[in-house]
Amino acid sequence: MTSFQDRERAEEAKFAHDADTQFRIQARRNRLVGEWAAERMKLSQAETEAYAKAVVQADFEEAGDEDVIRKLLGDLTAAGVETSEAEVRAALEAKQVEARRAFLGEA
Repeated sequence: MTSFQDRERAEEAKFAHDADTQFRIQARRNRLVGEWAAERMKLSQAETEAYAKAVVQADFEEAGDEDVIRKLLGDLTAAGVETSEAEVRAALEAKQVEARRAFLGEA
């Protein structure tokens, strides 16, 4: 019975670790895509930092990426930057890869 409990605890620990890793990668991706959008909107360095944090916060509104996409599209359009949903989604995918590589490289 002890080996089963040990295995169960190990699986729970692995699940928690994987969830934490995914959360950290997602937050890093959102910061990176926020910096990408800020650059396109020609924001200052201080504004870029604040905007990247706002994009990370926007991801807590609902599950999935739609809240982040909606924020980015709305802000880019409001700033007069010509963009499309496809372009924002492509940037999200590219920044996801970049964030995963950076996170796993430092882990």
